[in-house]
Amino acid sequence: MAHVFGRIGLTALLLGMPLSVATSQPDDVTTQPAPETSSTPAAPQAALEPTATSDLVDGKSDYYARMTVPVTIEGKGPFRFMIDTGAEATVVTRGLTDKLGLRPIGSATVVGMASSKNVQLVELNGLEFAQRILDNIEAPLLEARNVGADGILGLDSLQDLRVLIDFRTDTIAVDDAEKLGGNRGYEIVVRARSRLGRLIITEAVIDGVKTSVILDTGAQTSFGNLKLKKRLRSRKRDVVSSTDVNGVQIVGDRHFVKTLKIQGVELQNMPITFADSPAFAALELEKRPALILGMRDLRLFDRIAIDFESRRVLFDLPPGSRKRQLIQDNFFPSRVTGG
Repeated sequence: MAHVFGRIGLTALLLGMPLSVATSQPDDVTTQPAPETSSTPAAPQAALEPTATSDLVDGKSDYYARMTVPVTIEGKGPFRFMIDTGAEATVVTRGLTDKLGLRPIGSATVVGMASSKNVQLVELNGLEFAQRILDNIEAPLLEARNVGADGILGLDSLQDLRVLIDFRTDTIAVDDAEKLGGNRGYEIVVRARSRLGRLIITEAVIDGVKTSVILDTGAQTSFGNLKLKKRLRSRKRDVVSSTDVNGVQIVGDRHFVKTLKIQGVELQNMPITFADSPAFAALELEKRPALILGMRDLRLFDRIAIDFESRRVLFDLPPGSRKRQLIQDNFFPSRVTGG
């Protein structure tokens, strides 16, 4: 996640690409790369499928458990862009500048999970996805190796839309809420507050501590701020390092918490990395317990819909979620329960 301060007040928060490389850990833990696909495909329910006019595309679950969608820019492409619900600004990577003839129009400061860095801004016109064409986008220019895709679709491109991630079929859809099936089939519907364009769930509770939660599709793992760490009596598992969108490493302590509760749903035995990150200050969340909830934990659900127009987040629980244990990765057992 990174916050961007630009020449005309451009702001964006882009969560860095967490590598989750353990630097120290107990003897009984074996670190292995996360599988490329951790969901089990299943036939989607016909009544809940997006309509033929929606922009349904195959999601590509890369090593960092994130999905990308094809976009074109002034008719060129398609290019693979990650949908990042934690980023305020749409981003392009340096490899596209020559292909598209992009020229610098100014600069901005990108605040990532680990760092702040001054970067160039370029202007994008004719950005097409989800049957929409966007012009006059001022996009920070980042390195592809730190992003993991050709670019990022941020909140400036996602407002008034719904992002629907179906982990059963590894697909992602972006469209109007009604075209994506409305609210039918979701067990949990949570109201959220909007801050700097992103949705924040304010009624979440982690081991008895009221916590503000941001659902971030651009983050692999979940990060907590130091205020949350201080309030919790969680057990430390190991030390991990991650790389943010600026390519700067951040080191944090990974702890386990017993439960994260959001209304009628619980995530149990959940790992959280705690770090002194400038991203929380950029979100004005450094003085209260806060959590950035990443894709590794979001994949425990069957579907998640993030509706920016109505400021709601909708969760679809997996069948038998009260009893079913979902393996989060090779050595972190975790499960979702509903009630």
